[in-house]
Amino acid sequence: MTSVEAASYGWCGKCQTEHHLAQGSARQHAHDLMRELGDLKRIDLLSDAANADPRFSTDYLFGEALGQMFGVLVCEDAQGQIVTLRAFSGQYNAAWSLGGWAPPLFDVAAYERIMTPGDHRIKELGRAIAAGSGDNAALKAERKRLSQSLMKELHALYHLKNFRGETKPLSDFFQHANGIPTGAGDCCAPKLLNQAIGQNLRPRGLAEFYWGATNRSGTRHHEEFHGSCASRCHPILGFMLCGAVT
Repeated sequence: MTSVEAASYGWCGKCQTEHHLAQGSARQHAHDLMRELGDLKRIDLLSDAANADPRFSTDYLFGEALGQMFGVLVCEDAQGQIVTLRAFSGQYNAAWSLGGWAPPLFDVAAYERIMTPGDHRIKELGRAIAAGSGDNAALKAERKRLSQSLMKELHALYHLKNFRGETKPLSDFFQHANGIPTGAGDCCAPKLLNQAIGQNLRPRGLAEFYWGATNRSGTRHHEEFHGSCASRCHPILGFMLCGAVT
């Protein structure tokens, strides 16, 4: 099964098998979302035009920020009714949360309590290094130490769940020397599956597509579908899909 047809997949250590979730009907729902984005030119889809927040204009994705991944998960509830969930990857113009979109895998307030002072201090050190004030080697070492400590604290906020009711920390899935890659747990698929688990929904199909200007490496293009990413998603999606699909 190709990475596009199996939109989400990964190895499950417990079952010793690969769990995968094909696009299914989610692909058509993704095309519907594309039409909405194209027509409204914003992602705050629950707001009327008069109250639209300019931060959520899709112009953001065609400027220096370049494009972003979006995802749609089609689910069934306990009564067999279809429920459609939507997500954008990472942050959208510095916003982690927006009504109508899957939330991140952590408490945003807790994240900001850690991130704000840590990032402020790291930037202070960066300015001192650029100005050549003091021992640059010592300042660089301190900045590196603080950056690593900050990322460790932030990653500790992520807890992954699956459809068997199990929970594991993000660090369990990245034991290699390179540690946890930037953006792990922030892609559309884990956000969508996490929301489905929280709402007791069963996934039936997942599709992810790119919207906006071509990325710098030239590997992602406007309206193009992509499967789950190898470095950030495959290590965690096998666990997250356990109990939902085979």
